[in-house]
Amino acid sequence: MRRSPTPAHAPTTDSLLEGSAWFPALGPEARARVREETREAQVPAGAALCRMGDAPQHWYGTVEGLLKWSVSSADGRSVTLGGLSVGSWYGEGTLLRGVARTADVIALRDSRVALMPAEVFEWLRVHERSFGEFLLRQINERMHWFLGNFAAHHLLDTDSNVARALVGLFHPWLHPGSDPHLQVSQEEIAHLSGVSRQRCNAALKRLAADGLIEIEYGGITVTDLAGLRRRAPD
Repeated sequence: MRRSPTPAHAPTTDSLLEGSAWFPALGPEARARVREETREAQVPAGAALCRMGDAPQHWYGTVEGLLKWSVSSADGRSVTLGGLSVGSWYGEGTLLRGVARTADVIALRDSRVALMPAEVFEWLRVHERSFGEFLLRQINERMHWFLGNFAAHHLLDTDSNVARALVGLFHPWLHPGSDPHLQVSQEEIAHLSGVSRQRCNAALKRLAADGLIEIEYGGITVTDLAGLRRRAPD
């Protein structure tokens, strides 16, 4: 993970903050402190933003790119818990518990991430009622999504699991910044859906044949989000 200048015309930490549900509801003093103390880091594709066992030091927000939240075993097997796309804020559970991180966050492509210090996070939680209310809703939405994922992997077919991985990147609360055109590879979708690349590619072709998505060079465009959601029961 490294800090570096932001390219011209790229999304910024300030634009991430302004577009977040929690930031505009803060008081002027709180907004000023968040802006002053939040920094940005670049995470190259394949690198870790944070690792299992790390002490919690920041709350994170994805400014640009795509990361995955995953757990690995000692023998090298891994389970992807979800994608962390533009607009996502995450890591609050570990900060609230005050324990070492229990999952890895890995960049699937070159990404930029906002880093809010743990001290600022805790100050907001104590002094800004609206922030506490946001966290309660955030944790509830995330828990609901995880329960749905657990059921999906046991009950749904491959097409539905791949559809659910795509739909998850458009969750209105957890991932509010996604564009209909996802600059995401089929391999990345396979990681997020928890299926092999071959099975994922076949499922994407069937979803495209049904008119729900368009597969393009370097990305996927969701053309019928409502239809895709019907294929991925919540």
